Amino acid sequence: MNIEEIDFGKAFLYSCYVDKAFGHEQFIPEHGVLFQLSGETHIDHEKGKLVIKAGQILVVRRNQLAKAFKYPTKDEAYQSISILLHTDRLKKYALDHHLSADKKQQTATNILLEADVFIKSYFESLEPYAEAADRVSPQMETIKIYELITLLLERYPALKDLLFDFSEPFKIDLEEFMLKNFTYNVPLESFAKLSGRSLASFKRDFEKIFRTSPRKWLKEKRLSEAYYLIENKQKKPADIYLDLGFENLSHFYASFKEKFGITPATIHPIA
Repeated sequence: MNIEEIDFGKAFLYSCYVDKAFGHEQFIPEHGVLFQLSGETHIDHEKGKLVIKAGQILVVRRNQLAKAFKYPTKDEAYQSISILLHTDRLKKYALDHHLSADKKQQTATNILLEADVFIKSYFESLEPYAEAADRVSPQMETIKIYELITLLLERYPALKDLLFDFSEPFKIDLEEFMLKNFTYNVPLESFAKLSGRSLASFKRDFEKIFRTSPRKWLKEKRLSEAYYLIENKQKKPADIYLDLGFENLSHFYASFKEKFGITPATIHPIA
């Protein structure tokens, strides 16, 4: 498998994949912008699925859970550039330009946009930065980030309410939240933050609701879902273990056998 990921600066990531790849980022702590150069990015998130095609931009809201799948085309490799818009930089930009959100974003909003000639030219201008990643200084990085924010706001003024909303998640129904998001492989601290709780409060509320610890419940819930999918939906273990929050196939097999006394292949032997 030919894989290339280049970090240039602390906010830029160039990705190039020849084969399908699963994105490793599942908790998104900062706002971000993804530009699709070629291929497609499929993103599963709380509100459904998004498909980003060549020439499109996705503006991603911070503090949400999402899974990314990267698909080359028959004729071209997968290529994208992702840019993190760190909160401190956005706050500085807002202060320098006297900007603020007019209303708070209450949902996990991801906005799919078409790139105009200026925005396309901007991303093309980043190519030398990727080729000389070790020479990108913090000052150069800041200039390029500010340029992107300015271009986006000039073309799409309504993005102001997303980019400059610095509010933190509010306390939500923990049972509903966990039942909807148990397949995400993220630290407990991320679950706690997204549910509007400190880690201690999250653990305390969790055990009141589920009568067990978060880690034990997550493992049991994921394995039960795996058994259901294999037995009733004829899913193959290799096709579901990542979707269910397991880090690798061998760990999934070992955990499955420990709980059920059989391997996943025993339920539906692979032909």
